Amino acid sequence: MNFATYTVDGQQLYGAVADGGMIALSPDCPDWPTLRNVIEAQGLGKLGELAQGRAVTHADGTFRWDIPVPDPEKIICVGVNFPDRNAEYKDGQEAPPNMSLFPRFPRSFVGHETPLTRPPETPQLDYEGEIAIVIGKGGRRIPQETALSHIAALTLCNEGTLRDWVRHAKFNVTQGKNWDGSGAMGPWLVPFTQDSQITDVALQTRVNDELRQDDRTGRMMFPVARQIAYISTFTTLVPGDIIVTGTPTGAGARFDPPRYLVPGDRIDVFAEGIGTLSNGVIDE
Repeated sequence: MNFATYTVDGQQLYGAVADGGMIALSPDCPDWPTLRNVIEAQGLGKLGELAQGRAVTHADGTFRWDIPVPDPEKIICVGVNFPDRNAEYKDGQEAPPNMSLFPRFPRSFVGHETPLTRPPETPQLDYEGEIAIVIGKGGRRIPQETALSHIAALTLCNEGTLRDWVRHAKFNVTQGKNWDGSGAMGPWLVPFTQDSQITDVALQTRVNDELRQDDRTGRMMFPVARQIAYISTFTTLVPGDIIVTGTPTGAGARFDPPRYLVPGDRIDVFAEGIGTLSNGVIDE
């Protein structure tokens, strides 16, 4: 059973995803205001029990999807994590010894079926389909051998990027990665129960039904277990933290000429066993 955060008439709720809509569960869990609190309490299993036998409380079309964990302490993104993506840089370097990382802020993401926003300052809005992991058990200096046991759930991410703004400084990409509403996350959390859910699964991105990105997590230069181990070396991971694990080759900037997103486009990010995250594009 999958779980989502959503808004109805200005009230943010969370619940179980069902055929035809959502089963609200947050009203029954006053001690857990958000899904981050549920994860902190290792309560996803309890939510599943609460949802059993219940009817849909909010039908499809009556609510807005929000990012699944609305209040994470940290969102850390891994850059250049597929071999073909590394080759795109044409710098002659083999896979680097350590991963590239940067932060994103929750405000830079919208939920499923909410359009990405292209700002007036630049037309270079690009897509990056990725899988995101949500930390369930925190820790510092987590061993790689046990790192996957620290995952609570999986979700999807369109790590939208304003390409010219990632080059506004000598070595900092943060500006181009944090425009309000430029990326998306969701639709839901898929509870993590076995390593095979992340070790080698298909990841694809389509723009207007055209396949643009297509790879498997088994080809990551830095597998998810290593990501958790490396990141937890310098910062304590806590429940609800999100790691966005890297995008394959095929983003719009790599075409000649580049194929940036424009209003009216539709982007679908799919991962095997997780689902599909879909978003349009509008101008701010």
